[in-house]
Amino acid sequence: MSARKSAELSPESIARSNRRRLAAEEGALALADVERQSIEIRKNMARLREAREAKQAADAALQATLPAPTVRKRASRAARKPSSTPPAEQPSLPANGS
Repeated sequence: MSARKSAELSPESIARSNRRRLAAEEGALALADVERQSIEIRKNMARLREAREAKQAADAALQATLPAPTVRKRASRAARKPSSTPPAEQPSLPANGS
């Protein structure tokens, strides 16, 4: 006895093949969308990189034109002279509160 497939497809097999076809189409669309988004992200990253490098170059050019900051040596505490003026006195309040 040989089991042959019938020429007509069952409704279940038709529905299954339709689901597989739709899933394949949606998968292809999703992959294309992901690829498009990744291209947009790479373009944006390149744009931001160029802007950052241009800003860094402008900052470096500005720093080159400015004079070098002078470094002052900090005096030690023992070398400091005490101030000749006494600290400001606070006015006293009357004792009776008026």
